Amino acid sequence: MSTDLPLLLLQGFRVLIDGLHAELARHGHPDVRPVHGFVLQAVADGCTAVELGRRLGVTKQAAAKHVEVLEGLGYLRRVPDPHDARARIVRRTVRGEDCLARSARILGDLREGWVKVLGPDRVHALEHDLRAVTADAPLRVDVPGWLGL
Repeated sequence: MSTDLPLLLLQGFRVLIDGLHAELARHGHPDVRPVHGFVLQAVADGCTAVELGRRLGVTKQAAAKHVEVLEGLGYLRRVPDPHDARARIVRRTVRGEDCLARSARILGDLREGWVKVLGPDRVHALEHDLRAVTADAPLRVDVPGWLGL
């Protein structure tokens, strides 16, 4: 049915992300939620809460709330902006970097699980085909805003 494709893509995403978070919990990151991954990625090499909101597609207030939560959990820190005494730069902590590094390894392991089920050629073809149909769309981390979170 024509409506199956988006739901199957979403379900595949959920299976991967749910598996990721179960493993992250076992590896010392039990409080990280899917939205936190988008925030940690969007912070990149550092940004203000205003810029983080833009990157995530959410309000400055929503971005600040995410920063506050992740700062409390030890994944982010705010430091003075060397160019603007009124502003603070959000940066990942060592714990935040560890979370992202572990996430990458775990997602690699989860991909290998798909390879065991589907075979390497089919997984490679799936990735190739998804890149082909999304080639004109930039990779974005604004899913929280897009979903209205």
